[in-house]
Amino acid sequence: MREKDFDIKHPKKKFHKTERVPPKGYDNANDFFEDMYMDEDMIWMGQNTNHLHDDTIANAMVEAIKMNTYCRYPAPEGFSELKQLVLEDLGLEDLEVLLTSGATESLYLCMQALLEPEDNVILSDPGYFIIGDFANRFAGEVRYVPIYYEENDYKLTPDLLRENMDENTRMVILIDPLNPLGSSYTEDELKEFAEIAKENDLYLLHDVTYKDFAREHFLVQNFAPDQTLTIYSFSKIFGMAGLRIGGVISSKPIIDAIKNAVVNDLGVNIISQYGAIAGLKSKPEWFEQMREICFENQRLIHEMIEPIEGVFLPVYPSDANMMVIDLSGAGINPKEMSNYLVEKKLFTREGEYTSEEFGDRYLRISFSIPTEQVKVFCEEFPKAVEALRK
Repeated sequence: MREKDFDIKHPKKKFHKTERVPPKGYDNANDFFEDMYMDEDMIWMGQNTNHLHDDTIANAMVEAIKMNTYCRYPAPEGFSELKQLVLEDLGLEDLEVLLTSGATESLYLCMQALLEPEDNVILSDPGYFIIGDFANRFAGEVRYVPIYYEENDYKLTPDLLRENMDENTRMVILIDPLNPLGSSYTEDELKEFAEIAKENDLYLLHDVTYKDFAREHFLVQNFAPDQTLTIYSFSKIFGMAGLRIGGVISSKPIIDAIKNAVVNDLGVNIISQYGAIAGLKSKPEWFEQMREICFENQRLIHEMIEPIEGVFLPVYPSDANMMVIDLSGAGINPKEMSNYLVEKKLFTREGEYTSEEFGDRYLRISFSIPTEQVKVFCEEFPKAVEALRK
């Protein structure tokens, strides 16, 4: 990597935040989400969370609470056992793991520690908005590359990267599999990204939050170890979204630089760490069955969507636990569809949450929920289309 002063000495930053329109009937998004959360009858398909776990992880946390472990501060950089288990889960060795309060904090720390005002960052549209919001605070420019096209398989490609980068490009965001579409990268594609990064002195931020739902998944870390930051989350496959634990994995020099940006030097939630250890240790017992449920759930959705005129799945099969349903051919506004389905106790998300350019085309749904709940969606969605079709 090019030499860099890793002291964090940025000038005053701009704090851009993408504006969101609150859901119908609400003054702000927080009230809406609180209502969704409190409604015990709501089928949860709007936040890519996983509702398929047994009590293994929960029991480990309950036991930790009974032992009053929360009365003491944890080790500031987390349990060594947990960090080693993360490396083993990824099949990586001789790298550093920085545990954080959710993968979102990892994303922020990476941006704050490694970007400068003269840099630009490349990421895809659609994508996960908050990454761009973070990058915009520390880099001079964020370049959103439109990828909602069949010809590039609904993902950022090496060719698209070459077309959009320049000498000031410092970081490339690879969300893999991609939220919201579920598209993912082949091994050859990642090798090509790695070569571009090495040739042009770029960071590759590889967010693998949804990797365990993919049919096949590869790590760019293996091809560009000195350029890659791997973002890891316990929110999805481990079903721990509300517990806020994740991390970033990279070489020691990069992790040492990121540590300079850490605010929470008193450690990650101790109860979450016990749950994460239990999740990683028990993973072989539940992993394949959970994946099979998700594969079956999206098959049912695909089967339901196929005969509906003007509606289609851009990416199928999805390699994440979510997919998007394109409604544009039916003339249906995704926000209207989302509002309609909430009345049927089905919480989904309109596309504007993940794309300003393409968000008026699709509805995003997640399917890591019990199959019986997916069947309710499959019964109600065709009715909704006919009620809203223009």
